[in-house]
Amino acid sequence: MDLRNLPEQLSSSQRINQRRTLIERELSFSLSHLEPNENVIGESEKKNCEQMFGVVSVPVGYAGPLKLTFSNNHSTELHLPIATTEGALVASINRGCKATSIAGVSITKAIHHGITRSIAFRAPSSGKVQELVDTLRTKETLWKAAAQATSSHLTVKAFTLDLQKQYVFLTISCDTDEAMGMNMVTFAAQAIADWVVTTVTGIRCVTIAGNVDSDKKPSKRTHDLGRGYEVHASVILSKEIIEDVLKTTPEAMMQVAQAKLIHGSTLAGALGSNLHAANIIAALYLATGQDIAHTVEGSLADTTVEDLGSGLSVRVRIPAILVGVRGGGTTLPGQAQCLNLLLKNKSGLPIKQQLAESIAAAVLAGEVSLLAAQATHDLAKAHNTLAR
Repeated sequence: MDLRNLPEQLSSSQRINQRRTLIERELSFSLSHLEPNENVIGESEKKNCEQMFGVVSVPVGYAGPLKLTFSNNHSTELHLPIATTEGALVASINRGCKATSIAGVSITKAIHHGITRSIAFRAPSSGKVQELVDTLRTKETLWKAAAQATSSHLTVKAFTLDLQKQYVFLTISCDTDEAMGMNMVTFAAQAIADWVVTTVTGIRCVTIAGNVDSDKKPSKRTHDLGRGYEVHASVILSKEIIEDVLKTTPEAMMQVAQAKLIHGSTLAGALGSNLHAANIIAALYLATGQDIAHTVEGSLADTTVEDLGSGLSVRVRIPAILVGVRGGGTTLPGQAQCLNLLLKNKSGLPIKQQLAESIAAAVLAGEVSLLAAQATHDLAKAHNTLAR
């Protein structure tokens, strides 16, 4: 079953359909529901997916508007495209948007850590380990120049060195302009690796993706130090908002927060203590053409709730929001429209930072709503009503 060597004169949709026909014939299995709509596949068959034989549709629901104040004090409202197959999720986020919009969401801090890659080198002796470390420190401008020569859109912001026996891990942190930049930083890492093995005799590059960067994996390092954008969002919910919109009390929400976010998370050894941050991050990543595997890093979020007497303060810190507005899935027609919807109202911030802050605000709205649903014991009821 040759799915690659198809006639060159075929269009993308024709190649997709021919592959699907070959698979159906070979496996005696119907895949008719995967037939693509030519208007929505864009150049995905050429740029996004090898051996593409179909498309799986994901429903997209609207939540909002969500009023917020960005980190530069510009206030606007968001319209959220929520791509999900989980019934009740959109309704929950929508309720959270209503409650937090009345109160006013604020992005209190946004830090651009940059996209990272860790290169693993192996040295034949401890002396060579030290030589490599010294070279990387004293000739920083040279290997950075090699990295930055791979793209006019990439700048090496910072680096760290970690030693483990005969291994040296060089982790670079890069600004990749408006792209999420994982490919860019990978090319840069390869250029650095090539420079090192040429410059320092006896050093071997084991891999240009050595896991210290924890790409697409949860880690304490990412939780503590951040990756991509680290964003903090907060809202103060008055007793009236909690009672009128969320249909519960500050006391009940506080009890859930203490049990779930403090004690439950501690018992589980959770790296991120939140209610369901991954739900909102995954839904927005999927809708806007982001790399959905990076949801796992966003799931390291911490949500904290404080009793103010007259209401509650709810804050969320998301250490790793990895997003872009160019390249990858953002070029696909439907994803591009969802991205433009989310970014419709400009903030004056760099566009990638605006996207990261918008996602954090949406996460906060989702956290507030689920916290209230658990306080009123309506979680099962909502799923029974909306998700069956």
